[in-house]
Amino acid sequence: MEEMNFEEMRNQFAILKEQLNKQEIVNDRLLRESMKTKSQQNINQSKTRVWVAAFLCVILFPLSYLNNVWSLPFALVSGLIVIFCVVCTSLIHRHVDKLDFMKDDFITVARVMAKFKRQYDNWLHYAFPVIILPWVIWACYENAWRRNPGGANPWMMCIPIIVGVAIGAIIGYHFHRKAVNAAQDILDEIEEKGGVPNENN
Repeated sequence: MEEMNFEEMRNQFAILKEQLNKQEIVNDRLLRESMKTKSQQNINQSKTRVWVAAFLCVILFPLSYLNNVWSLPFALVSGLIVIFCVVCTSLIHRHVDKLDFMKDDFITVARVMAKFKRQYDNWLHYAFPVIILPWVIWACYENAWRRNPGGANPWMMCIPIIVGVAIGAIIGYHFHRKAVNAAQDILDEIEEKGGVPNENN
């Protein structure tokens, strides 16, 4: 009798273990699909938007120079800045692009996401004072002083540049935060799932 009860309990434990394993597999797949979706919708799309903006700028600056809106040095430097930004963005994304969320282990995904988040934030903090701010000052000079119609207040001529840059900055920062927040969400999900330490956050 006791042997029968023991055998029955062992069978029940085996069934329970099998159910738990199946549930673990389902949860693991759902987590990976969630991470993949976040990466595709917020991180990969941020790179795509940079490429689209760069393409438009590459067309815009030469046309602006031909129409005597900007000087040749300004148009050339602006084009080089756009190319530099595209290259930097692509380099930051390169490890994320190589990730296979359905197969790579969570430690690898966490390490790549933490590095991406850190580099993306650093890129914004360095790019603004070193690249964007000097470019805006030069653009104001080009628009308000170099080609200023006679008698116009140069400071008033700076307003369209500043407003345009502010609108672009707001839109860009919005997409920047979406990418960074998606990376942080993935890190949080991995930490909650397996307790992977988020040391690089």
